[in-house]
Amino acid sequence: MHKSLIAAAMPLAMLFSHAVVGNVVKNVKPILMGKNPKLPKIAIVTTGGTIAVKKDENGVAMLALSGKELITAVPGLLRRANVELYSFCKEASGRIKPEVWLRLAKLIDKLVKRPDISGVIVTHGTDTMAEAAFFVNACISTKKPVVFVGAMRNASEGSPDGPENMLNAVVQIMSPNAKDWGVTVTLNQFVNSAYNVRKGNTNNVETFNSGEHGYLGYITTGKVFKYNRSIQDFCIGMPEKLETRVELFMNYTGCDGEAIRHATDIGMKGLVVEGVGSGNVNEDVYDAIKYAMNKGVIVVVATSVPDGPVLPIYGGPGGGATLVKEGVILSRYLRARKARLLLMLALSNKMSKDKIAKLFE
Repeated sequence: MHKSLIAAAMPLAMLFSHAVVGNVVKNVKPILMGKNPKLPKIAIVTTGGTIAVKKDENGVAMLALSGKELITAVPGLLRRANVELYSFCKEASGRIKPEVWLRLAKLIDKLVKRPDISGVIVTHGTDTMAEAAFFVNACISTKKPVVFVGAMRNASEGSPDGPENMLNAVVQIMSPNAKDWGVTVTLNQFVNSAYNVRKGNTNNVETFNSGEHGYLGYITTGKVFKYNRSIQDFCIGMPEKLETRVELFMNYTGCDGEAIRHATDIGMKGLVVEGVGSGNVNEDVYDAIKYAMNKGVIVVVATSVPDGPVLPIYGGPGGGATLVKEGVILSRYLRARKARLLLMLALSNKMSKDKIAKLFE
Protein backbone atom coordinates (compact mmCIF):
# COMPACT_ATOMS: atom_id res chain seq x y z
CA MET A 1 0.00 0.00 0.00
CA HIS A 2 1.19 3.49 -0.85
CA LYS A 3 2.66 5.34 2.16
CA SER A 4 0.22 8.22 1.86
CA LEU A 5 -2.69 5.78 1.79
CA ILE A 6 -1.43 4.11 4.97
CA ALA A 7 -1.06 7.45 6.75
CA ALA A 8 -4.43 8.75 5.66
CA ALA A 9 -6.16 5.45 6.33
CA MET A 10 -5.14 5.23 9.98
CA PRO A 11 -8.21 7.17 11.21
CA LEU A 12 -10.28 5.05 8.81
CA ALA A 13 -8.75 1.73 9.82
CA MET A 14 -11.80 0.70 11.81
CA LEU A 15 -14.15 2.51 9.46
CA PHE A 16 -17.42 0.83 10.23
CA SER A 17 -16.66 -0.95 13.50
CA HIS A 18 -19.16 1.08 15.49
CA ALA A 19 -20.01 -1.07 18.52
CA VAL A 20 -20.56 1.03 21.63
CA VAL A 21 -17.51 0.99 23.90
CA GLY A 22 -17.54 1.59 27.62
CA ASN A 23 -19.42 0.87 30.78
CA VAL A 24 -22.67 2.58 29.84
CA VAL A 25 -25.56 1.89 32.18
CA LYS A 26 -28.60 0.92 30.09
CA ASN A 27 -31.24 1.90 32.63
CA VAL A 28 -29.78 4.75 34.63
CA LYS A 29 -31.46 5.07 38.01
CA PRO A 30 -30.99 8.35 39.87
CA ILE A 31 -29.63 8.77 43.38
CA LEU A 32 -31.09 11.67 45.34
CA MET A 33 -28.67 13.71 47.42
CA GLY A 34 -29.91 16.56 49.57
CA LYS A 35 -33.46 17.01 50.84
CA ASN A 36 -33.71 20.70 51.60
CA PRO A 37 -37.12 21.83 50.26
CA LYS A 38 -35.88 25.43 50.08
CA LEU A 39 -33.11 24.58 47.62
CA PRO A 40 -33.42 24.11 43.84
CA LYS A 41 -32.75 20.73 42.28
CA ILE A 42 -30.08 20.09 39.68
CA ALA A 43 -29.22 16.91 37.80
CA ILE A 44 -25.63 15.71 37.65
CA VAL A 45 -24.75 13.12 35.00
CA THR A 46 -21.35 11.45 35.35
CA THR A 47 -19.49 9.85 32.45
CA GLY A 48 -15.92 9.40 33.73
CA GLY A 49 -12.81 11.30 32.73
CA THR A 50 -9.93 12.71 34.78
CA ILE A 51 -12.35 14.26 37.25
CA ALA A 52 -13.20 10.70 38.36
CA VAL A 53 -9.58 9.49 38.39
CA LYS A 54 -7.19 8.79 41.24
CA LYS A 55 -3.89 6.93 41.39
CA ASP A 56 -3.69 3.27 42.39
CA GLU A 57 -1.04 1.69 44.61
CA ASN A 58 1.38 1.66 41.66
CA GLY A 59 0.93 5.37 40.98
CA VAL A 60 -1.08 4.77 37.80
CA ALA A 61 -4.05 7.09 37.24
CA MET A 62 -7.24 5.03 36.95
CA LEU A 63 -10.96 5.73 36.80
CA ALA A 64 -12.08 5.10 40.36
CA LEU A 65 -14.42 7.70 41.88
CA SER A 66 -18.17 7.14 41.93
CA GLY A 67 -20.66 9.89 41.26
CA LYS A 68 -21.46 10.16 44.97
CA GLU A 69 -17.76 10.53 45.77
CA LEU A 70 -17.46 13.31 43.19
CA ILE A 71 -20.28 15.26 44.79
CA THR A 72 -19.19 14.78 48.40
CA ALA A 73 -15.71 16.00 47.40
CA VAL A 74 -17.15 19.42 46.54
CA PRO A 75 -17.38 21.59 49.68
CA GLY A 76 -20.70 23.36 49.92
CA LEU A 77 -22.35 21.85 46.85
CA LEU A 78 -25.28 20.36 48.75
CA ARG A 79 -25.75 23.64 50.59
CA ARG A 80 -26.52 25.28 47.25
CA ALA A 81 -28.72 22.67 45.58
CA ASN A 82 -30.30 19.27 45.93
CA VAL A 83 -28.86 16.78 43.45
CA GLU A 84 -30.37 14.06 41.31
CA LEU A 85 -27.34 11.97 40.37
CA TYR A 86 -27.14 9.81 37.25
CA SER A 87 -24.10 7.53 36.90
CA PHE A 88 -24.33 7.25 33.12
CA CYS A 89 -20.95 5.65 32.42
CA LYS A 90 -17.37 5.54 33.64
CA GLU A 91 -15.07 5.92 30.64
CA ALA A 92 -12.06 7.79 29.34
CA SER A 93 -13.54 10.30 26.91
CA GLY A 94 -11.23 9.30 24.08
CA ARG A 95 -13.03 5.95 23.98
CA ILE A 96 -16.58 7.30 23.97
CA LYS A 97 -18.35 7.01 20.63
CA PRO A 98 -21.10 9.20 19.14
CA GLU A 99 -23.73 6.54 19.86
CA VAL A 100 -23.04 7.07 23.55
CA TRP A 101 -23.37 10.84 23.16
CA LEU A 102 -26.75 10.29 21.49
CA ARG A 103 -27.96 8.32 24.50
CA LEU A 104 -26.53 11.02 26.75
CA ALA A 105 -28.36 13.72 24.77
CA LYS A 106 -31.64 11.82 25.09
CA LEU A 107 -31.22 11.60 28.87
CA ILE A 108 -30.36 15.30 29.16
CA ASP A 109 -33.33 16.21 26.97
CA LYS A 110 -35.68 14.40 29.33
CA LEU A 111 -34.12 16.08 32.36
CA VAL A 112 -34.31 19.66 31.08
CA LYS A 113 -37.97 19.19 30.20
CA ARG A 114 -38.81 18.51 33.84
CA PRO A 115 -40.05 21.62 35.68
CA ASP A 116 -38.34 20.57 38.93
CA ILE A 117 -34.84 20.48 37.36
CA SER A 118 -33.07 23.87 37.24
CA GLY A 119 -30.18 22.68 35.08
CA VAL A 120 -27.88 19.79 34.26
CA ILE A 121 -24.18 19.27 34.96
CA VAL A 122 -22.31 16.66 32.91
CA THR A 123 -18.92 15.46 34.14
CA HIS A 124 -16.86 14.33 31.16
CA GLY A 125 -13.27 13.74 30.15
CA THR A 126 -11.63 16.79 28.61
CA ASP A 127 -10.10 14.98 25.60
CA THR A 128 -13.39 15.00 23.69
CA MET A 129 -15.46 17.33 25.88
CA ALA A 130 -15.65 20.05 23.23
CA GLU A 131 -17.09 17.54 20.76
CA ALA A 132 -19.48 16.01 23.30
CA ALA A 133 -20.87 19.40 24.33
CA PHE A 134 -21.30 20.43 20.69
CA PHE A 135 -23.07 17.15 19.87
CA VAL A 136 -25.53 17.54 22.75
CA ASN A 137 -26.11 21.21 21.90
CA ALA A 138 -27.04 20.25 18.35
CA CYS A 139 -29.54 17.66 19.61
CA ILE A 140 -31.49 19.55 22.27
CA SER A 141 -33.22 22.90 22.59
CA THR A 142 -33.54 24.34 26.07
CA LYS A 143 -33.37 27.62 27.97
CA LYS A 144 -31.98 25.79 30.99
CA PRO A 145 -28.21 25.63 31.58
CA VAL A 146 -26.46 22.41 30.55
CA VAL A 147 -22.89 22.64 31.80
CA PHE A 148 -20.08 20.25 30.85
CA VAL A 149 -17.30 20.14 33.44
CA GLY A 150 -14.19 18.05 33.98
CA ALA A 151 -10.70 18.25 35.36
CA MET A 152 -7.12 18.47 34.18
CA ARG A 153 -5.73 17.24 37.52
CA ASN A 154 -6.93 13.99 39.03
CA ALA A 155 -8.15 13.56 42.59
CA SER A 156 -4.78 12.23 43.81
CA GLU A 157 -2.87 15.36 42.84
CA GLY A 158 -2.07 18.13 45.29
CA SER A 159 -4.62 20.61 43.98
CA PRO A 160 -7.27 18.86 41.87
CA ASP A 161 -9.38 21.28 39.87
CA GLY A 162 -12.46 19.10 39.56
CA PRO A 163 -14.25 20.19 42.77
CA GLU A 164 -14.01 23.91 41.98
CA ASN A 165 -15.14 23.31 38.41
CA MET A 166 -18.21 21.44 39.66
CA LEU A 167 -19.05 24.12 42.21
CA ASN A 168 -18.72 26.82 39.55
CA ALA A 169 -21.11 24.84 37.36
CA VAL A 170 -23.68 24.96 40.17
CA VAL A 171 -23.12 28.71 40.50
CA GLN A 172 -23.65 29.08 36.76
CA ILE A 173 -26.93 27.16 36.82
CA MET A 174 -28.26 29.35 39.63
CA SER A 175 -27.14 32.65 38.12
CA PRO A 176 -29.62 34.91 36.28
CA ASN A 177 -26.66 36.08 34.15
CA ALA A 178 -26.12 32.64 32.66
CA LYS A 179 -29.40 31.97 30.88
CA ASP A 180 -29.94 31.26 27.17
CA TRP A 181 -26.36 30.16 26.61
CA GLY A 182 -27.32 26.69 25.47
CA VAL A 183 -24.80 23.98 26.31
CA THR A 184 -21.51 25.26 27.72
CA VAL A 185 -18.08 23.99 28.74
CA THR A 186 -17.02 25.55 32.05
CA LEU A 187 -13.53 24.96 33.44
CA ASN A 188 -11.03 27.09 35.31
CA GLN A 189 -13.71 29.74 35.91
CA PHE A 190 -14.26 30.46 32.20
CA VAL A 191 -17.52 29.70 30.39
CA ASN A 192 -17.33 28.66 26.71
CA SER A 193 -20.11 28.06 24.21
CA ALA A 194 -20.35 24.50 22.94
CA TYR A 195 -20.15 25.77 19.36
CA ASN A 196 -16.84 27.61 19.70
CA VAL A 197 -15.02 25.82 22.51
CA ARG A 198 -11.78 23.96 21.81
CA LYS A 199 -9.12 22.31 23.91
CA GLY A 200 -5.88 24.26 23.66
CA ASN A 201 -3.40 22.61 26.03
CA THR A 202 -2.62 18.98 26.85
CA ASN A 203 -2.26 19.42 30.62
CA ASN A 204 -2.74 23.03 31.73
CA VAL A 205 -5.87 23.75 33.80
CA GLU A 206 -6.61 26.71 31.50
CA THR A 207 -7.02 24.41 28.56
CA PHE A 208 -10.35 25.45 27.05
CA ASN A 209 -10.91 28.61 25.06
CA SER A 210 -13.14 29.92 22.30
CA GLY A 211 -10.50 31.48 20.07
CA GLU A 212 -11.40 34.72 18.36
CA HIS A 213 -15.03 34.41 19.45
CA GLY A 214 -14.20 34.85 23.13
CA TYR A 215 -15.54 33.46 26.38
CA LEU A 216 -19.20 33.73 27.30
CA GLY A 217 -18.41 34.60 30.89
CA TYR A 218 -16.25 34.29 33.98
CA ILE A 219 -17.11 32.88 37.41
CA THR A 220 -15.58 34.21 40.61
CA THR A 221 -16.65 34.87 44.22
CA GLY A 222 -19.83 32.91 43.63
CA LYS A 223 -20.98 35.12 40.76
CA VAL A 224 -21.14 34.89 36.97
CA PHE A 225 -19.86 37.86 34.99
CA LYS A 226 -21.27 37.85 31.48
CA TYR A 227 -18.98 38.73 28.56
CA ASN A 228 -20.94 37.59 25.51
CA ARG A 229 -24.08 35.85 24.41
CA SER A 230 -24.04 32.63 22.43
CA ILE A 231 -24.93 33.53 18.85
CA GLN A 232 -24.55 30.01 17.50
CA ASP A 233 -26.86 28.19 19.90
CA PHE A 234 -28.79 25.94 17.59
CA CYS A 235 -30.59 22.62 17.57
CA ILE A 236 -31.06 20.56 14.43
CA GLY A 237 -33.04 17.80 16.14
CA MET A 238 -32.57 14.54 17.97
CA PRO A 239 -32.20 11.58 15.59
CA GLU A 240 -33.55 8.22 16.62
CA LYS A 241 -30.47 6.49 15.23
CA LEU A 242 -27.09 7.74 14.04
CA GLU A 243 -25.69 7.48 10.53
CA THR A 244 -22.13 6.80 11.65
CA ARG A 245 -20.54 6.25 8.24
CA VAL A 246 -19.19 9.79 8.19
CA GLU A 247 -15.42 10.05 8.01
CA LEU A 248 -12.70 12.64 8.53
CA PHE A 249 -9.72 13.02 6.21
CA MET A 250 -6.73 15.32 6.68
CA ASN A 251 -5.30 17.02 3.61
CA TYR A 252 -1.58 16.95 4.35
CA THR A 253 1.40 17.67 2.12
CA GLY A 254 1.77 14.93 -0.48
CA CYS A 255 -1.40 12.97 0.31
CA ASP A 256 -3.05 11.29 -2.65
CA GLY A 257 -6.66 10.86 -1.52
CA GLU A 258 -6.72 7.09 -2.01
CA ALA A 259 -8.16 6.63 1.49
CA ILE A 260 -11.15 8.72 0.39
CA ARG A 261 -11.71 6.46 -2.61
CA HIS A 262 -11.45 3.37 -0.44
CA ALA A 263 -13.88 4.72 2.16
CA THR A 264 -16.30 5.61 -0.63
CA ASP A 265 -16.13 2.13 -2.10
CA ILE A 266 -17.04 0.49 1.21
CA GLY A 267 -20.08 2.64 1.91
CA MET A 268 -19.13 6.04 3.32
CA LYS A 269 -22.12 8.42 3.36
CA GLY A 270 -20.51 11.67 4.45
CA LEU A 271 -16.98 13.09 4.42
CA VAL A 272 -15.31 16.01 6.11
CA VAL A 273 -11.92 17.03 4.72
CA GLU A 274 -9.66 19.16 6.88
CA GLY A 275 -8.15 21.39 4.23
CA VAL A 276 -5.61 24.19 4.50
CA GLY A 277 -5.86 27.97 4.50
CA SER A 278 -9.31 29.28 3.70
CA GLY A 279 -10.52 25.85 2.61
CA ASN A 280 -8.24 24.41 -0.06
CA VAL A 281 -6.95 20.92 -0.89
CA ASN A 282 -4.34 19.53 -3.26
CA GLU A 283 -5.21 18.26 -6.72
CA ASP A 284 -5.14 14.55 -5.84
CA VAL A 285 -7.51 15.09 -2.92
CA TYR A 286 -9.69 17.25 -5.16
CA ASP A 287 -9.98 14.37 -7.64
CA ALA A 288 -10.81 11.97 -4.80
CA ILE A 289 -13.49 14.34 -3.52
CA LYS A 290 -15.11 14.41 -6.96
CA TYR A 291 -14.98 10.60 -7.02
CA ALA A 292 -16.79 10.46 -3.68
CA MET A 293 -19.41 13.01 -4.70
CA ASN A 294 -20.14 11.11 -7.91
CA LYS A 295 -20.99 8.15 -5.66
CA GLY A 296 -23.45 10.24 -3.63
CA VAL A 297 -21.21 11.18 -0.70
CA ILE A 298 -21.90 14.58 0.91
CA VAL A 299 -18.54 16.36 1.25
CA VAL A 300 -17.70 19.21 3.62
CA VAL A 301 -14.34 21.01 3.65
CA ALA A 302 -13.07 22.69 6.83
CA THR A 303 -9.62 24.08 7.64
CA SER A 304 -6.72 23.19 9.91
CA VAL A 305 -6.23 26.88 10.77
CA PRO A 306 -7.54 27.61 14.30
CA ASP A 307 -9.23 30.95 13.53
CA GLY A 308 -10.84 32.72 10.60
CA PRO A 309 -13.65 31.80 8.20
CA VAL A 310 -13.48 29.28 5.38
CA LEU A 311 -14.38 31.11 2.17
CA PRO A 312 -14.41 30.29 -1.58
CA ILE A 313 -11.49 32.51 -2.57
CA TYR A 314 -9.10 30.47 -4.71
CA GLY A 315 -9.69 28.86 -8.10
CA GLY A 316 -7.79 26.05 -9.76
CA PRO A 317 -7.96 22.33 -8.89
CA GLY A 318 -8.64 22.08 -5.15
CA GLY A 319 -9.19 25.79 -4.52
CA GLY A 320 -12.15 26.71 -2.35
CA ALA A 321 -14.01 28.50 -5.14
CA THR A 322 -13.58 25.48 -7.41
CA LEU A 323 -14.76 23.12 -4.67
CA VAL A 324 -17.96 25.11 -4.22
CA LYS A 325 -18.64 24.99 -7.97
CA GLU A 326 -18.32 21.20 -7.77
CA GLY A 327 -20.93 21.07 -4.99
CA VAL A 328 -18.67 20.83 -1.95
CA ILE A 329 -19.97 22.46 1.24
CA LEU A 330 -17.55 24.78 3.02
CA SER A 331 -17.62 24.77 6.82
CA ARG A 332 -17.34 28.49 7.45
CA TYR A 333 -16.56 28.45 11.17
CA LEU A 334 -16.77 24.89 12.46
CA ARG A 335 -13.49 23.03 12.47
CA ALA A 336 -13.24 19.49 11.18
CA ARG A 337 -14.05 17.39 14.26
CA LYS A 338 -17.25 19.27 15.04
CA ALA A 339 -18.11 19.54 11.35
CA ARG A 340 -18.05 15.75 11.17
CA LEU A 341 -20.48 15.48 14.07
CA LEU A 342 -22.80 18.07 12.54
CA LEU A 343 -22.78 16.26 9.20
CA MET A 344 -23.44 12.98 11.01
CA LEU A 345 -26.47 14.45 12.78
CA ALA A 346 -27.76 16.11 9.62
CA LEU A 347 -27.60 12.85 7.67
CA SER A 348 -29.19 11.02 10.59
CA ASN A 349 -32.07 13.50 10.48
CA LYS A 350 -32.49 12.90 6.71
CA MET A 351 -31.80 16.53 5.84
CA SER A 352 -31.45 17.58 2.21
CA LYS A 353 -28.09 18.75 0.90
CA ASP A 354 -29.36 22.34 0.64
CA LYS A 355 -30.41 22.34 4.28
CA ILE A 356 -27.12 20.74 5.29
CA ALA A 357 -25.22 23.48 3.45
CA LYS A 358 -27.07 26.17 5.42
CA LEU A 359 -25.94 24.58 8.70
CA PHE A 360 -22.32 25.28 7.80
CA GLU A 361 -22.76 28.91 6.76
